[in-house]
Amino acid sequence: MTSAPPDLAPPPPPHPDFLFSSHPIIVLIAMATVTRAHLEQRLALAKRCSREANIAGVKAAAVATIASAVPTLASVRMVPWAKANINPTGQALIICTAAGMAYFVAADKKILSLARRHSFENAPEHLKNTSFQGTGRPHPAFFRP
Repeated sequence: MTSAPPDLAPPPPPHPDFLFSSHPIIVLIAMATVTRAHLEQRLALAKRCSREANIAGVKAAAVATIASAVPTLASVRMVPWAKANINPTGQALIICTAAGMAYFVAADKKILSLARRHSFENAPEHLKNTSFQGTGRPHPAFFRP
């Protein structure tokens, strides 16, 4: 029986920190070092982040409710077209839509900012240097400050 030529030999497995692999064996090797304490810590961090995002969303929704309710209710009382065409259901829909959009936008922004901050904290040292040295060429005139 002959052995496979060296160019057909399987490649060596990547480093175990390579978590984003689609190969199931590599994922199992990488996940084998995860402890229960680490998972509980990550779960606690996720719960804290979701709570902070929820609070940010509620604050934004409260502000948006006031900011949309005042002109909506005032216009229904003072503007003849609004008085004739916007019934109480329409008024509630305008106010609730603004509050719901503000909640989801603020909560999503908070989740993304926390995820960015925590991913940067957990990054290896060689990836934390985000300074860009540039190419050494001067900017065109329209890019200059």
